[in-house]
Amino acid sequence: MNNRVPAAAIEIIALTKRYGQGKPAVDNINLRIASGSYCCLLGPSGCGKSTTLRMIAGHELASEGDILLENRNITDLPAAQRGTAMMFQSFALFPHLSALDNVAFSLKMKGMRKAERMAQAQDLLDRVAMGQLADRKPAELSGGQQQRVALARALITKPKVLLLDEPLSALDPFLRIQMRAELRRWQKELGLTFIHVTHSQEEAMALADTMVVMNHGVIEQVGSPYEVYNCPASEFVARFMGGHNVIETATGKVGVRTDQLQVVPAADAKANAEHNKMALITDVEYQGTYVLLGLQNPGTSVTASTTAEISVMLSESTFTQRPYAVGETVQLQWRADAAHPLPH
Repeated sequence: MNNRVPAAAIEIIALTKRYGQGKPAVDNINLRIASGSYCCLLGPSGCGKSTTLRMIAGHELASEGDILLENRNITDLPAAQRGTAMMFQSFALFPHLSALDNVAFSLKMKGMRKAERMAQAQDLLDRVAMGQLADRKPAELSGGQQQRVALARALITKPKVLLLDEPLSALDPFLRIQMRAELRRWQKELGLTFIHVTHSQEEAMALADTMVVMNHGVIEQVGSPYEVYNCPASEFVARFMGGHNVIETATGKVGVRTDQLQVVPAADAKANAEHNKMALITDVEYQGTYVLLGLQNPGTSVTASTTAEISVMLSESTFTQRPYAVGETVQLQWRADAAHPLPH
């Protein structure tokens, strides 16, 4: 039986970043990122994900701890000597240079002969389907085209790890979906390790082999998208990932997915239902293929400012057969195996 742990492209050991005397921005985190994997660092603004990425890149100095790339300690090395490359949110292309010159720029700084660096830059532009636009300047390119140029520029240094700092956030929703599919394809074709910072749960779920959920400078959970979504390790993860409700029961706190709750009219409620909770409907949202109900503890007066504590997703056909209205009291029911225990 082979129990060998997969090789780590990046290993972070007790990594901490402090600014002044306050609470650390990154607080003693440990993480292994498998070689050749797509890892997403995910969390709300200020959780420490971008600071972690910048420390890996060498754009921020670690206050404590170590960063290893393929077992080589790179913690104190300059960014150019680490074997990583960064792809920024703004793409950071030189506006006065053509796409070809943008991609070739770092090789020019290293003193490579013009013919050789241009050939390498053209080859990379061809690989990202931008070869025919090599002479255009950034202002003459769409957002998606600029991203491809930025990717080619990052890859020309032949990094072992590519770091992506919210690379899709500046794109419109349609292009964002298209470009995340391309990022995933490029990562698989190149066989590189990608570490991608995002605040979008949907983006991380679509891209990642491994998700790292951060909050207040610490790691709340590491796992596959399936593991993190279906088995949240904390109340924070359950709420942040969306699609979950955190419900207090007689035996403790549990997480139940919105699509695994059933709604029963109060008149039909069963007093002896083992897994149930009475609730008041405060919101009804039609979403096409499903209807989302927002619910609150009974006894709440429903106003425009009422905040739903629980969400239930009903299929359109289920809602059509028995519509529900704001102000109606219902019983929530769920199967025992649908409830995931959460630590206090």
